[in-house]
Amino acid sequence: MADYQHILVTREADTVRITMNRPDRRNALSAEHLAELLAAFCVVGTSDARGIILAANGPVFSAGHDFADVAGRDLLGVRGLLRLCTELMRTIESVPQVVIARVHGLATAAGCQLVATCDLAVAASSAGFALPGGKGGWFCHTPAVPVARNVGRKRLMELALTGDAIDASTAESWGLINRAVPDADLDVEVENLLHRATRGSVSSKALGKQTIYAQLDRPESDAYAMAIEVMTAASQLPAAREGMAAFLEKRAPQWPD
Repeated sequence: MADYQHILVTREADTVRITMNRPDRRNALSAEHLAELLAAFCVVGTSDARGIILAANGPVFSAGHDFADVAGRDLLGVRGLLRLCTELMRTIESVPQVVIARVHGLATAAGCQLVATCDLAVAASSAGFALPGGKGGWFCHTPAVPVARNVGRKRLMELALTGDAIDASTAESWGLINRAVPDADLDVEVENLLHRATRGSVSSKALGKQTIYAQLDRPESDAYAMAIEVMTAASQLPAAREGMAAFLEKRAPQWPD
């Protein structure tokens, strides 16, 4: 794996772990940090890995955008920074691997955006989540985009307008994360969920993930039209043929990918 300044990238078997490693800055997302995350996801996205864990070192998962970086930027500079951040979020959604966030400590603003963007998320009971711009001077406009698509309008408005943090149990009940677990069980639960989410055909799951994101915010009739065409085409692919044959022949499938 490549050497980075702000993140660590390691691989074990079929899983790549991307770890934010700026604990002294509360894993704040400077342009350099965002660029390294984007580069890492792009590289892993073209690999044969089946799953990606997004984690962090230090007491905080991520405090969001690094104000030391933002404060010195003009209008064009801030727009470029936010577009870089958005490119990272869209890349997390587009890579074929299952991406799971391993959350400990606070995930605020763009850090909460990262959690909301990952396909799956497991948090330690001690974790917290917030869009603090609501009680500051720079509202969390872009972090609110994926958070809204996780928790719905009323809960999003409470997070965004109050700026108050919610605990992991509340985040689970609101749909921001898949589950909250005791701190000591965090790694076991992350690995267990990722294992279950990466079973089966790699190519079939990749197409499924990308189609879900493509249809998610479309009107129902448009979403069905897209899903019908993709599912029809996918029925002719080797993975689908093998899956159906294995079921009918009562044997374990031998996936072609």
